[in-house]
Amino acid sequence: MKPPGDIWRTDPATLRDVVLDRAVMEDRLTQCPALERVWILCLLDRPQEAITEGLDLLAGASDRFRPLLVLAQAYQRQYSWHEATRLHEEALRLARTPAREALVRRQIGGRLFDEARYREAAAEFEWARDLYRSTGQREHLAQACQQALNRARQLTSTP
Repeated sequence: MKPPGDIWRTDPATLRDVVLDRAVMEDRLTQCPALERVWILCLLDRPQEAITEGLDLLAGASDRFRPLLVLAQAYQRQYSWHEATRLHEEALRLARTPAREALVRRQIGGRLFDEARYREAAAEFEWARDLYRSTGQREHLAQACQQALNRARQLTSTP
């Protein structure tokens, strides 16, 4: 199996995850956990399927945190900002640790970036970066937030 970096990546200009090897991603759909399946459906530009499966996953979840986030991503892919925001807010209330809060703030930053609200996105990416750094264990995620922060700031200064 190919390493994840050869299957998908985050586009540095749009900050969206994009599929590099569609066939491998399609194959993963048959053998992955339900949570990952919803995410993969998003990547494959099948947001309505992702939403349907995400709602089912959320309905049966004893811990709603990760299902909320993956479902928010599905709504975001469909430009349903209100629904994504509502789910992000619930996930933020359930975060309870700096690492989980950072994960939510990073996703909120991505949603705000997609909405072209670059200043607000930059603030969320900065917050997420600082939270990741405070954990002392997630430097690669702090660096990813810094890159997103830089891109959002770049777009705020573009006329």
